[in-house]
Amino acid sequence: MAGFDAGRDKPRPPAKLGAAGRRLWREIVERYELRPDEARILGDACREADIVERLEAELADAPLMVKGSMGQLVAPPLVSEARQHRSVLVALLKSLKLPDAPADAQRKRTPYPSRHVPPLALDGGTLRGCDRCAPPSPDNAFLSLPMASRSGCPPTTG
Repeated sequence: MAGFDAGRDKPRPPAKLGAAGRRLWREIVERYELRPDEARILGDACREADIVERLEAELADAPLMVKGSMGQLVAPPLVSEARQHRSVLVALLKSLKLPDAPADAQRKRTPYPSRHVPPLALDGGTLRGCDRCAPPSPDNAFLSLPMASRSGCPPTTG
């Protein structure tokens, strides 16, 4: 399990992570402050990333189709396992509720997630929000997404 040290700002990674897990841990911990429960979830996500990496390595040279029990062609069982582990990884990362844009890292979450609170990004000293609150700018890819695909912004009607 990830640990905290009173003399350190950042939680320690879980023991025995592979390359993918260490990379994911480092990328997130360097950008975001995590509570102990979030560090635990991140640790689980890192382990899943390692599993996905191992499964993908096994599948790299494997045939796309193999013979099933009745001689029919089927996908290898590892394809299904990799898909399931990717889904678990995505669910764990979503549960961290990290902001979409790195500029939002210090505003990791709002106290009232059910209300519309525009995602803000610092742009040359001015704060920008979603297109409901401020027009999108060409240098902000987050704002160019359709409203319904952004976390934190409800879909517009009409």
